[in-house]
Amino acid sequence: MSVKIQTVAKAIPPYTRSTAEILPFLDIWLAGQEDRFIRKVKKIFENAGVDKRYSIMGPEEVFTKTSFEEKNNIYMREAIVLGRRCMQSALDKAGLKGTDIDYIITVSCTGIMIPSLDAYLINELQLRQDITRLPVTEMGCAAGVSGIIYAKKMLEANPGKRAAVIAVESPTATFQLEDYSMANVVSAAIFGDGAACVILSSHGEDNGPEIIAEEMYHFYDADYLMGFHLSNTGLKMVLDIEVPEKIESHFGDIVHPFLAKNNLTIAEVDHLIFHPGGKKIINLVEELFRNMGKKLDDTKEILRLYGNMSSVTVLYVLERFMEKPLPKGDKGLMLSFGPGFSAQRILLQW
Repeated sequence: MSVKIQTVAKAIPPYTRSTAEILPFLDIWLAGQEDRFIRKVKKIFENAGVDKRYSIMGPEEVFTKTSFEEKNNIYMREAIVLGRRCMQSALDKAGLKGTDIDYIITVSCTGIMIPSLDAYLINELQLRQDITRLPVTEMGCAAGVSGIIYAKKMLEANPGKRAAVIAVESPTATFQLEDYSMANVVSAAIFGDGAACVILSSHGEDNGPEIIAEEMYHFYDADYLMGFHLSNTGLKMVLDIEVPEKIESHFGDIVHPFLAKNNLTIAEVDHLIFHPGGKKIINLVEELFRNMGKKLDDTKEILRLYGNMSSVTVLYVLERFMEKPLPKGDKGLMLSFGPGFSAQRILLQW
């Protein structure tokens, strides 16, 4: 059963600042710290490869001491707004109504909502009362691709159906004002907020790139690399310095056997739809691909324009490829990494 990605649409939060505009707020946040440390933090922001980012709140709110409850309430309110906007936009792009969707999968890791976002979207967009819901949490940056994998499995078993995957993230809601660790600094420097919706279809007449194959890859004994620690002040970022090294050591095992199962080599893949986890990881992967003539220009551009929006980011990269007039038969490799530690892979054919 053929499953295709019919459309992708994004929703951008209301607040935006360039990195240059954020630097004065760092002076306020870092007041009282050693000058050497302040210079180091500013250099991390300036060299992160992020020119601009969007947020569900202004920087004044981000850098104000508030409780976990207050920040999470903002996250809940804005997640519903962004989720509705990106799903409506995706439906409009595809020429569909809300009642045309059979499965709804929502992914997020930067706040806590019970009921989950999908329940609110059913009400907001008057989706079908018999729609099947799947909220996906705690998978971090990998969840955008994970959600597509789950949707593909559902549609593969159910011809003539459609699924919507909605990713909404607000890493700025997890910023810890009194945490001066490198994990908190680096995450503040690279992350931004955003939302995206992907509509998939197992209707034979629908257009879009076909999902040829999909797989997850799980690293053993690497759960310490990335995640969140739930503290009294909120979700505290866990981000180990070993992440790029671990990805490099496993990269061949992640990519080549997966492609070989589909009788392909990396040289035969036309497009890399790669999650922009950060400048270091992008440079690492680009170096690994350099001899094969592969580039990550779209990935770098999304990082520059929006920052890393966790699960959402790779979907912004995918949207760029969906908007290009790509030749029939072109193949694309989607790849993202997340807590666990894990890698998620999807092979597309236009």
